[in-house]
Amino acid sequence: MKFTKMQGCGNDYVYVDCTKEVIEHIPETAVKVSDRHFGIGSDGLILIKSSETADFFMDMYNNDGSRGKMCGNGIRCVAKYVYDYGLTNKEHLRIETLSGIKELDLILQDGKVSQVTVNMGAPILQPSLIPVVSDKDVLIKEPITIDGQRYEITCVSMGNPHAVVFVEDTSSLPIEVIGPKFENHPIFPDRVNTEFIQIIDRTHIRMRVWERGSGETFACGTGACASVVACVLNGLTEPEVTVTLLGGDLSIRYDQKENTIYMTGPAVKVYEGEIEL
Repeated sequence: MKFTKMQGCGNDYVYVDCTKEVIEHIPETAVKVSDRHFGIGSDGLILIKSSETADFFMDMYNNDGSRGKMCGNGIRCVAKYVYDYGLTNKEHLRIETLSGIKELDLILQDGKVSQVTVNMGAPILQPSLIPVVSDKDVLIKEPITIDGQRYEITCVSMGNPHAVVFVEDTSSLPIEVIGPKFENHPIFPDRVNTEFIQIIDRTHIRMRVWERGSGETFACGTGACASVVACVLNGLTEPEVTVTLLGGDLSIRYDQKENTIYMTGPAVKVYEGEIEL
């Protein structure tokens, strides 16, 4: 299988051009290639396919083999892949995902894509659509108990479910301990991605993320978007925020008038190769 390893803010995936290749046993392949000791090493596998309704279709799998609906860092790298490898010459792309079609604007440097702005669409706040088990209209500062400790969560879907938790300090957070317990809490029927947010000031936050199916990752684009929405809903920041993740910075703008979120960030090719399956 020919592949390209790419990353956005350290959120790394193995990319395969499935307009040319056919991959069988995809969940098993995702697990194999993602292994950082016996495989390529990644947060998952992303297949770039043809689409009947958009320019391309992004089909993503987490490193445990589960299928994801949307990945903000991953979709930027899809845009870089299709432009840099000559699958398209468009600088405005429409990419189909399992959470809908996303529109992307490419930022070029020396003829290659360096950054991408993604129209991430509208945040979903209705609990049944996130999904979260609740009879409330929205979940803002909703109490939840993990290991006997009380936390407050603000729940948002960006095509995948997020629970945003505000903490004093992200650096000392025992994320490996509490992350899985948020992910598998019974109020989240499809599991959940959990963002732990430290407010630096009204235009800057720091974030760590525990992603369902992948564990802690260096970045999560949809999580950064969900976190800025949660910050605005809680009155903690302005609608345009720099989000500092373990792997770098993303610029998130929440246009409340349009009820639309825009994410701008890097897309980087690491290397390409072949692997025996």
